[in-house]
Amino acid sequence: MENDTNCAYCMEGELVEKFGIKICELKTSKVYLFKEQSHEGRVIVAHKKHVSEITELTEEERNAFFADINQVAKAIHTVFKPDKLNYGAYGDTGQHLHFHLVPKYENGAEWGGTFGMNPDEIYLPEDMYQKMINKIKANL
Repeated sequence: MENDTNCAYCMEGELVEKFGIKICELKTSKVYLFKEQSHEGRVIVAHKKHVSEITELTEEERNAFFADINQVAKAIHTVFKPDKLNYGAYGDTGQHLHFHLVPKYENGAEWGGTFGMNPDEIYLPEDMYQKMINKIKANL
């Protein structure tokens, strides 16, 4: 499937910069640091192909995508040491297959509940984002 010109993950630039900062590209995915950091270390792993459903991937593509997600999850666990990592794949309106990897911390925001899509509470200075990105990249 071709890129969708209305899709943040396909087009990047201003569309994705509203909510994320690109960390890197892996075999099948693009990885973004979520700007809103109520959950320290939250990232998005988006498939490189513009597909809406995981069922649109071949078995090989699906397995490779989950390998990317696993690689990012390991890096998040190493760098941020969450008590639990939540995984969310929604996309009702932005129909591009992606997963939110949301570190959860006991005594932290929304522990024991579902994470908010965008709580719009904690934003960091640019240098802090870059430090987080560097730590994640070093562990991928």
